[in-house]
Amino acid sequence: VIYPPHSKLTDKEKTNICYLSFPDSNSGCIGDTQFCFRFRRSPGRKVSLCCFLDQLDKDLPVYLKKDSAYYYGYVYFRQVRDKSLKRGYFQKSLVLISKLPYVHLFRTMLKQIAPEYFEKSEAFLEAVCSDIDHWPPPVPGKVLQLPLMGLIMKLRIPTYRDKPGTTPIVQNMHQADAQISLALPTVHEVDLFRCFCPVFFHIQMLWELVLLGEPLVVMAPSPAESSETVLALVSCISPLKYCSDFRPYFTIHDSEFKEYTTRTQAPPSVILGVTNPFFAKTLQHWPHIIRIGDIKLPGEVPKQVKVKKLKNLKTLDSKPGVYTSYKPYLNKDEEIVKQLQKGVQQKRPTEAQSVILRRYFLELTESFIIPLERYVASLMPLQKCISPWKSPPQLRQFSQDDFMKTLEKAGPQLTSGLKGDWIGLYRHFLKSPNFDGWFRSRQKEMTQKLEALHLEALCNENLVFWSQEHTEVETVDLVLKLKNKLLQADREHLPVKTDTLKKLQTHINDIILALPDDLQDILLKTGT
Repeated sequence: VIYPPHSKLTDKEKTNICYLSFPDSNSGCIGDTQFCFRFRRSPGRKVSLCCFLDQLDKDLPVYLKKDSAYYYGYVYFRQVRDKSLKRGYFQKSLVLISKLPYVHLFRTMLKQIAPEYFEKSEAFLEAVCSDIDHWPPPVPGKVLQLPLMGLIMKLRIPTYRDKPGTTPIVQNMHQADAQISLALPTVHEVDLFRCFCPVFFHIQMLWELVLLGEPLVVMAPSPAESSETVLALVSCISPLKYCSDFRPYFTIHDSEFKEYTTRTQAPPSVILGVTNPFFAKTLQHWPHIIRIGDIKLPGEVPKQVKVKKLKNLKTLDSKPGVYTSYKPYLNKDEEIVKQLQKGVQQKRPTEAQSVILRRYFLELTESFIIPLERYVASLMPLQKCISPWKSPPQLRQFSQDDFMKTLEKAGPQLTSGLKGDWIGLYRHFLKSPNFDGWFRSRQKEMTQKLEALHLEALCNENLVFWSQEHTEVETVDLVLKLKNKLLQADREHLPVKTDTLKKLQTHINDIILALPDDLQDILLKTGT
């Protein structure tokens, strides 16, 4: 069943969704299980709602921007004994498909509606969708109130202006009416400490592997554990965006199965979450494998575990741990391990442990990225090089050697006490998809900034005076160029003040009015 019925999915997408919506038979998930998956959209589909979501997208932090090539599936699966059914079990999944990576929001939502849906069937979904139709647009930075079957969910989607590592609290207000309200502390975060607990002693090495876009497999007993762990890994380099593909739950039926498990070429830069024992054989040539048992909240932290050799990973019942021959570039930070171990002994709540861990990852990532930010900012031409009568100047080329030279005086040692081979880590990172993605988005931002400065320079000129000094042909050419500039500013959401755009429009109108009538008619008709 698909609801709303007019939703269009290709056959390939439907097949992927069906296989990904159920745990593998060996997982033995009895009761209710929640997990999430991510799958490729079929090419050549019409993009609906695109421009509207794009407007909102530009205010999001980079790691929450939607990736138009993928969908997320959020699953609530129920398996209970039922003698009245032929198979002896009731097995059903309710799946929510979205382009948005708001894991916690959709998880909470399914928890509210799935159990009732299993009892009441389709008419209930219709009522749910009618509530969702009344939701406000997902505007970042605003406190949103989302009605859902007598409940009001209150939440705030982060914006790129938020200081990294801070979460503005959404207060639970007392409703005067009968509706119960539920304040969500986050829309997208997973329980970081719970996810990393089974591989507790290797968090820093895993941070390096994710940062460098290395191929990683998470082998877990169920899709709930595999999906949470993959999402935790992807989020550990935040505020950097993880730019390669990641699959919180991946099965042998997936349309990319052949592409990702082939032995004819090196494993691709992806993070896969798997539960099928078959993968222990098909992926044993992968360089880094994380094997986790059931995620239980620790009464104690796992004993000090050495990194295991890959040749010891024969089957899926191998011991939990990290199997790799990777040698980390940075020395181990004993401080964070002690801090979290102490938290376990003192029975510190897991939310508080996650906050400590998230801050640790954030400081590590920022120490790593600040020198790059500083160097890339120096590639921007000076403002005095921007002339209204020439095209905007180009950014200078990124030079690895020049960047490496800056590290001596302005490297990560300014903000991090960690010793180790930072230079080696940077060299490796500069070859990774994460650097490529990060640098491209910085390039785009800076180019847009140059375009915006160029627009402002044009606005500050006396353009009418200029047009009186030049021929009609040159003036018409200028008008057309200025109109194009306005279109570009709108299309690319350039960071320009509204006043600047209005001023430019006034300039255009004044120039046109100073031209002969026949030209005025033509130029006013061409509008935009």
